[in-house]
Amino acid sequence: MTGNILKSIGAGIAGLVAIIVLSYGTDAVLEAAGILHTGSLPMYGSELLISVILVYRLIYSVVGCYIAARLAPNYPMRHALALGVLGFLGSIGGAVAPAMQNLGPAWYTWGLVVFALPCAWLGGWLFTQRSSH
Repeated sequence: MTGNILKSIGAGIAGLVAIIVLSYGTDAVLEAAGILHTGSLPMYGSELLISVILVYRLIYSVVGCYIAARLAPNYPMRHALALGVLGFLGSIGGAVAPAMQNLGPAWYTWGLVVFALPCAWLGGWLFTQRSSH
């Protein structure tokens, strides 16, 4: 029983680490290339760039939730969705926290909120589809 709990926690942590490393790694590459400024997203005039950032972060969320499902000792979809709930809650915190208001336009932060659970479901679904064949 304890082994499965530790494996479940490890699966969630692995998925979360993947999302963080991929997201911040891509940010760092874009910053080094001079495409993205360090610190915050532009508030206006760079909708295409911010849209690209939103899309790759959502893709990385799917990947992280897939990893959580893949490493789960049982109930892979629950693990993916649990990670999605953490992302959903964290994204809400980022969207409403006063300190975060100047890090980018509201549509970007609320986009992360809106798509957190669908991305988690997609990551879990992709794993269950792949593992059933």
